[in-house]
Amino acid sequence: MDTPAAPQPSFEDALRELEDIVRKLESGDLSLDDSIALYERGAALKKHCEAKIKAAEEKVSQITLDGDGQPTGTAPFNAG
Repeated sequence: MDTPAAPQPSFEDALRELEDIVRKLESGDLSLDDSIALYERGAALKKHCEAKIKAAEEKVSQITLDGDGQPTGTAPFNAG
């Protein structure tokens, strides 16, 4: 039976957790197994944060402005 996927954390929550992981790893007080597990979790959080940032950049790049610099709407995203 498939278990439902855990909800993805917000960018801010993921970043806080990632910062906490870095502090723990830098402390040097963890066993090797715990360090590896935290490193793997940190890598997953980093990937999640990068995806959130990319999505935000794409959204911002689609905002169109009028002659006075005021937002007028959005334009289709062109990754090319």
